[in-house]
Amino acid sequence: MSNDIRIKKGLTLKLQGEAEKLLSDAPRSQVYSVKPADFHTVTPKMVVKEGEAVKAGDVLFFSKYNDAIKFVSPVSGKVKEIRRGAKRVILDVVIEADATDVYKEHGAKDSSVLSSEEVKQFMLESGLWPFVKQRPYDVVANPNETPKAIFISAYATAPLAADVEFVLKNSKEDFQAGIQAISKLTSGKVHLSIGNDDASFLNEVKGVVLHKVSGPHPAGNVGVQIHHVDPINAGERVWVVSPEDVAIIGRTFKTGKFDATRVVALAGSEVAKPQYYKVKIGAQVSSFVGAIQGNVRVISGDVLTGDKIAEGGFLGYYHNLVTIIPEGKNYRMFGWLPFKDNYIPSMSKTSLAWLSPNKKYRVDTNLNGEERALVVTGEMEKVLPMDVYPMQLLKACMAENIEKMENLGIYEVTPEDFALVDFACTSKIEAQEIIRQGLDLMIKEVG
Repeated sequence: MSNDIRIKKGLTLKLQGEAEKLLSDAPRSQVYSVKPADFHTVTPKMVVKEGEAVKAGDVLFFSKYNDAIKFVSPVSGKVKEIRRGAKRVILDVVIEADATDVYKEHGAKDSSVLSSEEVKQFMLESGLWPFVKQRPYDVVANPNETPKAIFISAYATAPLAADVEFVLKNSKEDFQAGIQAISKLTSGKVHLSIGNDDASFLNEVKGVVLHKVSGPHPAGNVGVQIHHVDPINAGERVWVVSPEDVAIIGRTFKTGKFDATRVVALAGSEVAKPQYYKVKIGAQVSSFVGAIQGNVRVISGDVLTGDKIAEGGFLGYYHNLVTIIPEGKNYRMFGWLPFKDNYIPSMSKTSLAWLSPNKKYRVDTNLNGEERALVVTGEMEKVLPMDVYPMQLLKACMAENIEKMENLGIYEVTPEDFALVDFACTSKIEAQEIIRQGLDLMIKEVG
């Protein structure tokens, strides 16, 4: 028996270039990268040095403020470079990979006979812990705390998002083993959100409270699901794990080896053959994207929340999607006129896009306007299906008013929940960045 979550507010962006359900092994990347920036608020303390040999699963660095949280190598090879930026901040650890992986052995474990503390210790030692993230704040979870619940969203609604069931089709047993392990981390419930497909194997997963979700994006955001199932209050903690990371956790318990293989969708209007690839976390994107022609933007993640990848860039630690769209450097003459160049999706009926609700668009990165005054339009509320006043919360974050931020629901939101606000708001403000700054302030002042 499942619980239904029906979302009405939001907007599904239909873009060209959806990945075909065809899975191939990507050519092995020559170099891989683990970027501390993927783990927000983590200050890395290096364990390895340049030129040092590592096995897959060997520790590269740990968190300065909690040395139990370790970050490990996805492959075996040699530490080629530790890149640093301003003030010697570590940008990424680059590993030159061996032809085949040699794994650090942790020993297979049956989580069903382990205590909560033993499961937690195994995940910390094997490098699995960074897959567990905490709400509020959207950071790596603190292993010294206990969450009131754990949430997994297997319903993806972001533009061109990878199909979760297809991604997991060869990892069903690993996924169930992962559920069994992470259920030991909470005294509460493990919530699994899926779509309305009754034929999906996810309906048969044991040890979870099942929720069937329907509605437009951001219905697939785990934060929206938490809001409708078990909202977060001050002082409470909820942990979040993505579905494929659950499978990696289960695989590691079964084999005793940290296998960082994940299925990644290559999508976007500028991809000749959009499809799925089996790659390792941190792979150089060019290894499976191939030669890139034209003026395009490569994004690790989706078009709303992903990170721009420079030439020679790497797959993000938490991403299972690479999107390629045109770079928007063209000027639209008289673009402010109603009904002018109506080739992009829009919430406004000044664009003819509303006449073709099923059309898929070839979008670029043009901002289509400049940043302007933040005025009350009601646009934000239409795309945020939460009992939150988005404009007032953004203003409170900008003013760094902690009391108002708490009263307006800062504990329930993350930047990705405001991704559609970025798209819909005519003021062109960077709402995700403002929310991230507000959350960072709360971490610093409240903890």
